[in-house]
Amino acid sequence: MKKPICILLSMLLTVLFVFSLYIDGTQAQTLAWGSQGDEVRLMQTKLKDWGFYDGPISGTFGELTFEAVKKFQRHNGLTVDGVVGPQTRAALGLPSKSKPPADSVSRGVSRSDDVNLLARTIHAEAKGEPYEGMVAVGAVILNRVKHPAFPNTIAGVVYQPCAFEPVKNGAINQAPSDQAFKAARDALNGWDPTGGAIYFWNPATATSKWIWTRRITLTIGRHVFALE
Repeated sequence: MKKPICILLSMLLTVLFVFSLYIDGTQAQTLAWGSQGDEVRLMQTKLKDWGFYDGPISGTFGELTFEAVKKFQRHNGLTVDGVVGPQTRAALGLPSKSKPPADSVSRGVSRSDDVNLLARTIHAEAKGEPYEGMVAVGAVILNRVKHPAFPNTIAGVVYQPCAFEPVKNGAINQAPSDQAFKAARDALNGWDPTGGAIYFWNPATATSKWIWTRRITLTIGRHVFALE
């Protein structure tokens, strides 16, 4: 496909995406490393047809799909993070609307991508931890967003390859608790119990020798936190 046609197609899809938000304010789920299903299969097919992807149409978002998405984003002037959020979905022509979860009204919480994803990560990583420890996990993610060594979006940090075990084992897709949503909002509002930490781990389960070279600054519940 010639470049001018690609640009025109991208603009048209973006307009359709924005228009869809006026009809229904809900957005479809972010796709990233570890995602599976028909939408991933559809995305892989589109990327393959357009020459960005040379892997199998497996329905599993892995390394080849991650690199193909980044190539597509770079080609279309999008944020290059390998995460298929609203803008990349629109450029790919993927459905941009989904039904809100059944408990969205009862929770009375914001359905923004950032709050939802941060809450899911907190729930998966710190379920059963003291409330301060849940906020601390959210703060670590936000500290990474601001750190030059990490991606500059929450989705980019969470779905960075091999960064968080719940992304690999699927626990990231569990519905967050009300407490996890509250912890996410507290972290987003600036509460950082860690004092700027960018790493955390459970000493009882950590297997990485490298992580133990980080300087531990505090312990909250079962997690230790480190600055560098």
